[in-house]
Amino acid sequence: MKELNVPVLIVGGGGAGLTASMTLSSLGVRHLLVSAFPGTSILPKAHVLNQRSMEIFTEVGVAEAIYERSTPAENMRATGWYAGMAGDHEAYGRTLGHLEAWGAGYTDPDYIAASPCRTCNLPQIRLEPLLRAHAEKLNPGNVRFHHELTGLKQDAEGVVATILNKDTNETLQVRARYLLAADGGRTVGPIVGVSLTGQRDIIKMVSIHMTADLSPWLHDDDVLIRWLVNPSFGGSWASGVLVGMGPEHWGTKSEEWVFHMKYATDDPDAMKDENVLARMRATLGVKDLSAKVHKISTWMMEGVLADHFRKDSVFFLGDAAHRHPPTGGLGLNSAVHDAYNLCWKLSLVLAGKAGDGLLDTYEAERKPVDKANIDCSIGNAMNHFKIDQALNLSSDKSAEDNWAELMPLWDDSLPGSAEKKHALNAAIASQTMEFHHHNVEFGYRYHSTAVIDDGSPAYVPLDPVRLYEPSTRPGHPLPHAFVEMQGERVALSGLVASGQFLVIAGEQGGAWVEAARTLAQARGLPIKAFTLGLADSDYIDVRMAWLKNRAISARGVIVVRPDRYVAYRSLAEHADPEAELASVFDSILSVSSDEDGSLAVARAGSVELV
Repeated sequence: MKELNVPVLIVGGGGAGLTASMTLSSLGVRHLLVSAFPGTSILPKAHVLNQRSMEIFTEVGVAEAIYERSTPAENMRATGWYAGMAGDHEAYGRTLGHLEAWGAGYTDPDYIAASPCRTCNLPQIRLEPLLRAHAEKLNPGNVRFHHELTGLKQDAEGVVATILNKDTNETLQVRARYLLAADGGRTVGPIVGVSLTGQRDIIKMVSIHMTADLSPWLHDDDVLIRWLVNPSFGGSWASGVLVGMGPEHWGTKSEEWVFHMKYATDDPDAMKDENVLARMRATLGVKDLSAKVHKISTWMMEGVLADHFRKDSVFFLGDAAHRHPPTGGLGLNSAVHDAYNLCWKLSLVLAGKAGDGLLDTYEAERKPVDKANIDCSIGNAMNHFKIDQALNLSSDKSAEDNWAELMPLWDDSLPGSAEKKHALNAAIASQTMEFHHHNVEFGYRYHSTAVIDDGSPAYVPLDPVRLYEPSTRPGHPLPHAFVEMQGERVALSGLVASGQFLVIAGEQGGAWVEAARTLAQARGLPIKAFTLGLADSDYIDVRMAWLKNRAISARGVIVVRPDRYVAYRSLAEHADPEAELASVFDSILSVSSDEDGSLAVARAGSVELV
C-alpha cells in the first residue's frame, strides 16, 4: 500500500472542499483533496453566489472566470410571481408581483457600499468545474476525484485515512494532521460519530433540468427566478418555480431551465418520470412543449445541523455540517464561508504561530451563523405560502374558483379589488426577507476568543435580516472603502490576502504601526500595518467611506483578521501599544508570551482513538 503524509486531507470535492483547497494553496499549506465521485456535480443545484463568496473567490483568483460565465447583471436584477405561464385563461402569464433581488444587479447603493464585488449567479454544474480546474492548477496532482475514503482512524498525531483509487483499485494510506470533512455527511461523520439533526422532510420536491425554448411565453428579461402561481394547480409551491440556467443566453432567452415542483411525501407519481413531465407540461400550460430533459431529481427540503463542527482532528464544513432549503441561496455560500473561516486558522496553527484553541473558534463562530442561516432558509420557504394566502388560493378549490380569486387584481370593478391588491403587495414585500437579506448573507458577526470585546454597546440592528450596517465593532466584517497609496486605488478589503492581518491606525496612530511591525518581526507573523486617513497617512481615504464607518479617533487602531473580520479596536491611543498588541495577538492566536518574549503555543488537545 502506498503511503502519503500531508498536513491536511480534504474529503469531498464540492463547493466547500474545493474552496478549502484553493484557500489552503493560497496560504501555502500542503494538502490532498479526494472525492469519491468521478467528477463535479451533475445537477445545477445552488446558483447564487453572494458578495462575501465573491470576495473569497477574488482572493483565491477564480472570481474573474466565474463572472465571465455567470448571469449578466441585467438578467438577475429581480424575481417575479406570475399567474402561471401559458394557457387558455385570459389572465395566464400575467405578472402578480416583481421584486428587486440580490442588490438589483449591483445598482442598489447599499450593496455597492458594502463590497467591491457584486453578487453573481452560476449554477453549480458550471461553477464546480471552474473551481476544480483552479484548485488543480494551484495544487497539481493533489486534487483527486474518483478516490474514496474507505477507512479512518484518529490518534494523537492526527488521522490515518485509507483511500481507494476507484480507477485502478489501488489503495493509498494518508497520514494527515487534520482532516476536513466536506463530503456532504456521507462518510466521515458516521465514522467519527458526528450526526446532523433538525427538521427533515419539510417539503418533497422534484426538479427537472431541461433545454427548452420558453421565450414565446416569457417577459421580464431582468427576472432570474419565476414563481408560477398557477391558479389551476392551487398556488405557488403547488405550481412550480422556473429558474433560468443559461449558459450562453440568459433572461427570457435562456437555453436551459430548472423547473421545481412540490409533491406530497407519499405521492408515487414523484418517482415516475413520465408523470412528472406530464405534470410539468400541464403546469407550464404547454402540452406539446419540446424539451430535452437532462436530469430529473427528487429531493427533500431539510434544515439540519451537525452536533459538532470539530471532532478532535476532524472538522466539518459545507453540507457535512449543515443542509438548508435552497430558498435564499445560503447553503453553498455558507459552505464557502466555512472553508474560508477555517483555513487561515489551520495555516497559522500548522506554522506554529497559533495554538490549538484558535481551531476551536471555528465551531464557536460558524455554528451559530450556519444555524441562523438554516432558520432563515426554512422561514423563506414557508413565507411563500403568504402569496397563496393573500390571493386566497387553495389546492382544495376548483380551478375556476381560484381564477376568480385573482381577477380582482386586474379589474377594479370587482368586489374586494383594493383589499386584494393590498394583501398581495404586502405578501410580495415580505419576500424581501429572502431576496434582500443583506445582513444575513453579508453582515453576520462572530463571537469567540479570536474576537476581543471592546466594551462598546451591543449591536442592535435596524433590521436583522435585510439591512447590513457597516461597523468596526469587534466581530463585525471589515467595512468596505476604496483607499489610495501613491495614486493607486485599491479596495481596503483587498489588502487582506494570503493569511495577512491588517493593523489599521488613524492618521496620528504611528505608534500602533511601529508596534505592529515590531511584533510581526519578533513573532514572524504576517501583519500589514499602516495609517489611513484623509491626509498625512500611508493610505488616503479618498471617498471618506472609511471615515464614515471607522469609529476610532485619529490615534486609534483596528486589527483585522485574515478573513476580513475585525478582531480588536481601540478608539484612542494606548500608553504601551506594543504590549497591548502583543496581548491582543496572544488572545486571537490562543498563545501565551512569557516575560522574556518567548512564545508558548498550545499543542493540539488530546484525541481519542476511534
